[in-house]
Amino acid sequence: MQLAAGDIVEGKITAVKDYGVFVDLGEGKSGMVHISEIAYTYVSEIRDFVKENDSVKLKVLSVSDDGKISLSIKQAQPKEADAQRPERREKKPYAPKAPAPDGSYVWTAKKSESTSFEDMMSKFKATSDEKFSDLKRKNPDAKRRGRGSK
Repeated sequence: MQLAAGDIVEGKITAVKDYGVFVDLGEGKSGMVHISEIAYTYVSEIRDFVKENDSVKLKVLSVSDDGKISLSIKQAQPKEADAQRPERREKKPYAPKAPAPDGSYVWTAKKSESTSFEDMMSKFKATSDEKFSDLKRKNPDAKRRGRGSK
């Protein structure tokens, strides 16, 4: 049996490792399915999807010159299986941060608020200076230590 990239074949899983599975294709040939090619969803534990001695339908991704065969389980599934992929979470609109434990608030621009970049930077700098002075006030004896100081 001559294999080429794009062929759909049947195989039997012979070993399950953390990084993928090894598959016996018959006629003395075997290949590997990398963990990223197991399913369309995130795979943290391969054994949740397949186990040893399972028969699986595979797509040949590549056959190297030294005979290594790269396979995919997810690409061998029909396109309808692609619809079973989990939907991407919709991006939530930006919500302002809750007050900090010391009771101060972090300034955030509202979408309806049209401010210039300079205005945003000056507000950020004022907030930053305020926080820095609070830190100095809370720990006045702390010496500034940089790299290499003892």
